[in-house]
Amino acid sequence: MNPDLDRLHPYPFEKLAQLKAGVTGPAHLAPISLGIGEPKHPAPEFVKQVVADNLARLGNYPTTKGTDELREAISQWATKRFTLAPGSLTAAHNIVPVNGTREGIFSLVQAVVDRSKAATVVSPNPFYQVYEGAAFLADATPVYLACDGSNSFIPDFNAIDPQVWQQCQVLFLCSPGNPSGSVIPRATLARVLELADEHDFIVASDECYTELYPDEANPPEGLLQTCAAIGRNDFARCVVFHSLSKRSNLPGLRSGFVAGDAHILEGFLKYRTYHGCAMPIHNQLASIAAWGDEEHVKENRRAYRAKFEAVVPLLRQVMDVDFPDAGFYLWPQTPAGMNDELFARELSAQQNVHVLPGRYLSRTVDGYNPGENRIRMALVAPLQECVEAAERIVAFVRANS
Repeated sequence: MNPDLDRLHPYPFEKLAQLKAGVTGPAHLAPISLGIGEPKHPAPEFVKQVVADNLARLGNYPTTKGTDELREAISQWATKRFTLAPGSLTAAHNIVPVNGTREGIFSLVQAVVDRSKAATVVSPNPFYQVYEGAAFLADATPVYLACDGSNSFIPDFNAIDPQVWQQCQVLFLCSPGNPSGSVIPRATLARVLELADEHDFIVASDECYTELYPDEANPPEGLLQTCAAIGRNDFARCVVFHSLSKRSNLPGLRSGFVAGDAHILEGFLKYRTYHGCAMPIHNQLASIAAWGDEEHVKENRRAYRAKFEAVVPLLRQVMDVDFPDAGFYLWPQTPAGMNDELFARELSAQQNVHVLPGRYLSRTVDGYNPGENRIRMALVAPLQECVEAAERIVAFVRANS
């Protein structure tokens, strides 16, 4: 077996299951899960209909590159959404469809890491665990940049030792962040691009939460948008990841895309030809329909906005919690005297509400884990369930203070 498999950490939800082994919530309280970021809003009916109408396409092999029509639909959506120069993000050279961002992130790292030299993959901390796993299995070393309240949960790139960048081959960004929801501003993205040019690494921006934001007039900036704003219309050294899972409540469709630097994507597509992860054609047709409609996305944002507006004031009675810039997570501190693991275990035992300890999303570096004594809450359940969960959390904290 590949010895690098032994370097992989258990996934956060495996750790959570071990933490709660033997715990049984009160029988009179229905379980409410805020732990897993799986969208629960209804999938768009028109998208489901496209899948149903095209099941005969199960008889066709899909191509790795996807159909021209899907790549064109993605190009049109991204160009409009991120104010790109017309014709800069071409369907032919700058876009590759993938089966969700997890698969795309993992396979991109395998395609781009040069194993002939010492390599690191740099990521925020806390982070989406696939960044780390992809690094390990590409024979690279992960490096973790702390994200905490001292810098709005965004790495302070100017404070990073220059030696960190010398072996960096891929820098992962996550904006809006998982779990903080923080959006990286243009000036910081532009600084990251300067560092990438100086030290010759790829900037890989995970933007799968970018369409969930509170202010319709102020959508989060994406990396390609920053490129366009500074005249970097070839998107050199840049790739971004987008998905229909959160935007359109379609996690089971496994549909997303990677876009950016044409040279990087040329090699990525070559890798994927052997990797064997082509998107089924009926899913491609459904994706075209989803990328072409914004009304269902606006309704999705309205539903999340209502939940944040209802839940945050309740939780503020007993916890230090802020509205996120975007996304569907809350990232509150645990009350004094109760660490994140104890909070999650006892909340399950006493109130049958399930959250994720923050330390499971991060690593300890030089004795410091920026996820400790925080918990991640995913407001994916229906509004009334989220409100009830918040009320139970308030009761729990008061009972244990």
